[in-house]
Amino acid sequence: MSLAVDDDLWSAIGDPTRRRLIDLLLSDGHGTATSLSERLPVTRQAVAKHLGVLDQAGLVHGTTAGREKLYRVDQEQLARAVGQLVEVGTAWDGRLGRIRRIAERIQREATGAAGTGDGGEPSP
Repeated sequence: MSLAVDDDLWSAIGDPTRRRLIDLLLSDGHGTATSLSERLPVTRQAVAKHLGVLDQAGLVHGTTAGREKLYRVDQEQLARAVGQLVEVGTAWDGRLGRIRRIAERIQREATGAAGTGDGGEPSP
């Protein structure tokens, strides 16, 4: 099975500061680099760069508001990211289930082999 995962999208979301920015934008509805930097332990310039990455990935969009840009989360792109995460999670659940079944089978076979005679051969 081949999952359609957008690497640029997940690269953008992979950074903890960018995830925090998304959280702040979702809770407040919007924000500027200045207003967001006041709530994070990073500079305004760093926040602006992170917002640029999120904008390029389509997760946020900025509109000019005076001398700054006002950013909002793109709900459709965020929903797309959530959908991809669900697909990846489901695929990994299946893989881990197969690994568990293989491990259980190996354990059962090893337990069954423990009932053999001294030389590893079945007892008569």
